[in-house]
Amino acid sequence: MQDTGFEVLEWTSDDGLVLRCRDYPGRMDRPPILCIPGLTRNARDFEPVVDALAGEWRVLCVDLRGRGQSDYARDSASYMPMRYVADIAALLEQAELERVVAIGTSLGGIVTMLLAAMQLERFAGAVLNDIGPEIEETGLARIRDYVGQGRSFPTWMHAARALREQAGEAHPDHAIADWLRMAKRLMCVGAGGRIVFDYDMKIAEPFAAPPAGEAPDLWPLLRALSGRPVLVLRGELSDILSGATLDRMAREVPGLEAVTVPRTGHAPTLEEPIAQQAISRLLARVAEAG
Repeated sequence: MQDTGFEVLEWTSDDGLVLRCRDYPGRMDRPPILCIPGLTRNARDFEPVVDALAGEWRVLCVDLRGRGQSDYARDSASYMPMRYVADIAALLEQAELERVVAIGTSLGGIVTMLLAAMQLERFAGAVLNDIGPEIEETGLARIRDYVGQGRSFPTWMHAARALREQAGEAHPDHAIADWLRMAKRLMCVGAGGRIVFDYDMKIAEPFAAPPAGEAPDLWPLLRALSGRPVLVLRGELSDILSGATLDRMAREVPGLEAVTVPRTGHAPTLEEPIAQQAISRLLARVAEAG
């Protein structure tokens, strides 16, 4: 165990990358919680989940390839959802994780749905954080505008103010201390001593490429989670997951709990009391199911 309260769990992708996640200890008679972050996020994004649940639950917080402490890909074309799915499947296999409760934010939720459609037996439950089978183009355009820009900042306060300028509409109630905390989750000190985003800028290349053909129908992926406890969180101000899509998700999957987090956009930080209470309800269902 490290002073930070977690061990670093390493595994290897089928194309030879060393990938890493934070492994926080918890009760071994419950399935671990597997946290999968969004496009530009990393394991630190789930610190609120760790603070609330570690000890009672084992919590694994993943750095996807090209993020945080995981290796960067040699080929930027591998920064694609199905490759992330293969990476997470390799983690489950190599770490001998028979069943998990997945918490997937944005891209992490897509990875969760894709993998559940392939290996449902691995899932004791799932939380989809501000993502669904239909993704609003407005939000995708906003993300394309900033991902991969490679900006850097002389101090953490400069970084926090830049985040506020970029994402202030999504978190209108954040104080500067909140932005500073977010900056320290999203960024790190680079080789030159400046504050930089903690991901490979090349993840923007496949994301920015024009789509080939029609977008795939993701609704069957959501329906694959039927029979498992499922929670969907939506930020009230989200430009990625619409209220109409959230309503349809609740209709498509019996027992799915849909919760809207007020005065929050994409994506809820999972610090919000309403989000934490909803996650606790889902975990109570998982614990009761055994």
